Amino acid sequence: MRTTSVSPPRPAPRRRLPWTERAGIPRPLAWGYLAVLVFMIGDGVESNYLEPYLTDWGFSAHAAGLVISVYGAFVALGSWFSGVLSNVWGPRRVMRLGAVVWVVFEVLFLAVALPSHSAVLVYLCYGLRGVAYPLFAYAFLLWVQLTSPAEIRGSAAGWFWFAYSAGLPTIGSAVAAVSIPLTGAYPTFWLSCGLVAIGGLIGSFAVRESRGTRPMVDTSAPGYSVRTEMLRGVSVLRRHPRTGVAALVRMINTTPYFGFFVFLPSFFTDRIGISESRYLALVTFMGVIGILADPVFGRLSDRIGWRHTIAWAGGVGCALGVLVLYWTPQLAPGNYVVALAATVLYGIMLAGYIPLSALLPALVPEEDKGNAMGVYSLAAGLSTFVGPLTYALLDPLIGHTGVVLVYAAMYALGALLTWTCLRTAEDPGGKHVVEGAEPPAVPVP
Repeated sequence: MRTTSVSPPRPAPRRRLPWTERAGIPRPLAWGYLAVLVFMIGDGVESNYLEPYLTDWGFSAHAAGLVISVYGAFVALGSWFSGVLSNVWGPRRVMRLGAVVWVVFEVLFLAVALPSHSAVLVYLCYGLRGVAYPLFAYAFLLWVQLTSPAEIRGSAAGWFWFAYSAGLPTIGSAVAAVSIPLTGAYPTFWLSCGLVAIGGLIGSFAVRESRGTRPMVDTSAPGYSVRTEMLRGVSVLRRHPRTGVAALVRMINTTPYFGFFVFLPSFFTDRIGISESRYLALVTFMGVIGILADPVFGRLSDRIGWRHTIAWAGGVGCALGVLVLYWTPQLAPGNYVVALAATVLYGIMLAGYIPLSALLPALVPEEDKGNAMGVYSLAAGLSTFVGPLTYALLDPLIGHTGVVLVYAAMYALGALLTWTCLRTAEDPGGKHVVEGAEPPAVPVP
């Protein structure tokens, strides 16, 4: 009797992913990354020449600095609203709002406030414009986290920060450096407005992914109102306490970074013996290398875990990085290569915090992801204030060395908090735990 063997069915060939997703960029959102890049280039054009321009226009140095401070306060406010409003309207509508607010108040600033020489109008127009770029950029970051598959969520966040930082201030400052000698400072403001408008149009109409076009909460639910949802944006810290821990870690991320820029220029020129122009080149190179490291650490976090990357590369890496940045150049005064290597090391380690924007929304249920990202964005905005304030309060008491040790301790604390408090089941390298649950016990042989 003959028997016939039946060969097992061949497995279906694996679908080859588009190059964007192989690189870690969700394909439906690819145009959004370009939109953020162009928008932030426009926003960054004036970042390094606004204050001297206002001084030349007739403002005192104190008044010009106050304009920047008012702007920073509205940036923090817009950062929080980006998540809360995305819950109510959906990220795309919030991006559109951010683009419109930016263009409207920039036109008022250029066409009304500056010609009037009115300090009140300058504070009002330029300050209110501060809410705009967080609405546009951070709403898109939330959109990225909503729609990205878990296995590329860290990479997707890395590419967002690459686009964001490449625009503000890197390419934006380069555009200003070329445009001002050719056309003048005032026309360069209008150039920045045009670039922002282009980025806003791309983000508003070229990105067609459906999840970001509708509210993140059920607006037909009993008891729903915009006011209630705004209150939930605050109460998320009470209902999900780990979001507060993650926000503290995010603030630690860039608090020393902004504090360093208060005293590093004089430190490198007076104590290390590097000229001002070479110091500026050093900081620029640190920024460029840091930007290139963003997608690298995003991709790494998708392989070894978000929490591992934040705690070890971000927390421990930055703690060591600030110590190297401060002490190594003092061992070789005037040696530019040593100073450059120390500065670049710190810039690279800062990218270790990239996965935090993927981890934080994973700590809360779907209806609170927008609120959680609002808290994340607010923490990012507050660091621009807390960093210089920490230096101003501590330097008279403990000096530069003491401040640097405090900054290193901040990073160490951030690493400890990340490692002990920020476990989540969605983390590619995390344990499957839920909020409030104890980690599973390890059997003892």
